[in-house]
Amino acid sequence: MSDVANLPETYLRMVSREYMRHRLHRLSLHAIMSLALLALVADFVACDRPILLSFRGTLYLLPNLVDPPALRAYDNQRLADEMNPSDWAVFPPVPWGYNSHDLEAVLAPPSAQHWLGTDSGGRDVLARVVHGSRVSLAVGVLSVAVLVSIGMFIGSIAAYFGGVLDLLLMRFLEIVHAVPTILVLVTMLALIMPTGWHSVVAMMVVIGLVRWTDVARLVRGEILRIRTMPYVEAARALGAGHARILLRHILPNALAPVLVAATFAMASAILLEGALSFLGFGIPEDMASWGGMLNDVRGHTGAWWLAVFPGAAIFFTVTVYNLAGEGLRDAIDPRLRA
Repeated sequence: MSDVANLPETYLRMVSREYMRHRLHRLSLHAIMSLALLALVADFVACDRPILLSFRGTLYLLPNLVDPPALRAYDNQRLADEMNPSDWAVFPPVPWGYNSHDLEAVLAPPSAQHWLGTDSGGRDVLARVVHGSRVSLAVGVLSVAVLVSIGMFIGSIAAYFGGVLDLLLMRFLEIVHAVPTILVLVTMLALIMPTGWHSVVAMMVVIGLVRWTDVARLVRGEILRIRTMPYVEAARALGAGHARILLRHILPNALAPVLVAATFAMASAILLEGALSFLGFGIPEDMASWGGMLNDVRGHTGAWWLAVFPGAAIFFTVTVYNLAGEGLRDAIDPRLRA
């Protein structure tokens, strides 16, 4: 047992221990996990169909997901009105879909029927906030995956080979970085004009193609330091090829600052999606998006709930990702642990 206790602490365990030391960092991690869980189970939290239903002698399993043809003319309100005494149902906590219209409660303030009120189309704000988490987090995760991949590829190639290639790639990076991000995003999305979930994919790709420059700079700086290390020189002396040296010896040791940049980029991508949807160039209106919900406020300035609740969701999500990024930066950098 004493030999096990004296084993050296792994780097990952050390970083985890340093990160979890601070209560605020732990809370931010738990909040991120809760947001991801909410996005995954959004159809079980807010939907216009029951989770389980026994209706007129037929048992329906998960009609909120499979959309049975026999129930397409029904929503939760109509089912509740037409159910027989022998019928039963398990309704979601929010019995409204993100695109369900309650024409009797248009622009209604928060009430017992609609906890966070409704928008100009009679759609439940809480249901749209819940489903908006799915769109916003999808844009954030996928765009970060794209920009990290592009940034690591360009930064590693520029730093490892150097010379004229490094000079050309860095000048290209500076040109991309100097162009206003919003202008490029609006122009590209206006040209593509995607619809439905294609708009999410298009926004993810566009954000990734524009915001990779910071990651490329970080990777380049780390590899310029690492490529002169003795273990890299030893691998080169043993005859290892460029691909093996990069993938096996250099890139794994340059990932620490990239992980920190990825968390900040996630918050930035969510904020960008909200800004673009607010301007009308992002997610279509028939899909739930926090920025798209804010766009509805411009024509109905008196409906304060249309601005407060989706705005609070964006603020909370961006804040917890920034706090997680700061905590990861402090845990990775030994100079900041004190």
